[in-house]
Amino acid sequence: MSLAPFTYILVLTAFFVIATLYSAVGFGGGSSYLAILALVVVGFFAIRTTALLCNLFVVTGSCLIYYRKGLLDIKKFLPFVLSSVPMAFLGASVKLDLQVFYILLAGVLIVSSLALIYQTLAIRSAYSPTKYPAHIPYILGAGIGLLSGLVGIGGGIFLAPVLHHMKWEKPVTIAALASFFILVNSLSGLGGLWAGNTFELLWPEILGLLFAVLLGGQLGVRLSLGRLSAKRIRILTGILVLFVGIRVLLRNGLEISLFP
Repeated sequence: MSLAPFTYILVLTAFFVIATLYSAVGFGGGSSYLAILALVVVGFFAIRTTALLCNLFVVTGSCLIYYRKGLLDIKKFLPFVLSSVPMAFLGASVKLDLQVFYILLAGVLIVSSLALIYQTLAIRSAYSPTKYPAHIPYILGAGIGLLSGLVGIGGGIFLAPVLHHMKWEKPVTIAALASFFILVNSLSGLGGLWAGNTFELLWPEILGLLFAVLLGGQLGVRLSLGRLSAKRIRILTGILVLFVGIRVLLRNGLEISLFP
C-alpha cells in the first residue's frame, strides 16, 4: 500500500462524499479526485488513471438510472460524444511534463470549481430551450474532450454549465448528458493512457476507492432524482476545490509554498 492507513481512510471518505455530491448534478467528480490525490503526493500517472476509473464507476451507475427513467436520449447526445471521444483519446495519450501537468491540473481545478458554483446558482426550475446550429455540439465536444483527456477528467463539469448558460435543455436532461459524456470520455481517456503507456494503477487502494465512489454515486443520483437539493453543500465543495486548485498551482506547479 502506497498510502498510510489513516491517510487512506481520509481519502476513501473524501471520495465517497465527492461522488455523492457530484453525481447529484450529473458529474463524476474527476476534478476533485485529482485534487485529493495531488495533495497526498501520488504519482501523476496514477492520478489520471485513478480519476478516470472513479469517474467511470460513478457515471455508469448514474447512466443506468437515467436510462431507466427515459432521460438518456442517445440521438440528441451523439453529436457531443462523436467529436469528444477521439479528442479525449488524443489528449490522454500525450505525455506531459510533470510541472506542466500540475499547472494544467490547477487551472482545471480552479475553472471547474467556478463552473460548479455557477451551475449550482444558475439552475432555475423554469427554462426556455434555445435551438443552435448543428455544428455547435461537435465544437463543444471536441474542445472539452481534448482538455478532459489531457488532465484526466470526463469533462461534464465544463459541458454542463455551458449548456445551462445556453439554455440547451432542462436541467435533468443536461445532467443525464453530462453523465453520458463523462462515461464515454473516461473510457476514451483510459484507452489513451493505455496507448501512451501511462496507465498506472494505485494498487491495492484502487479497489476501496472504486467501491466508495460507486456507493456515493448511487446515493447522489437518487437524491437528485428525488429532488433533495444539496445546493449549499455543492457551493461549499466548489469553494474547497478552488482553494485546493490554488494550492496545487502554488505548491506543485510553481513550487511556491504559501500554505502549510
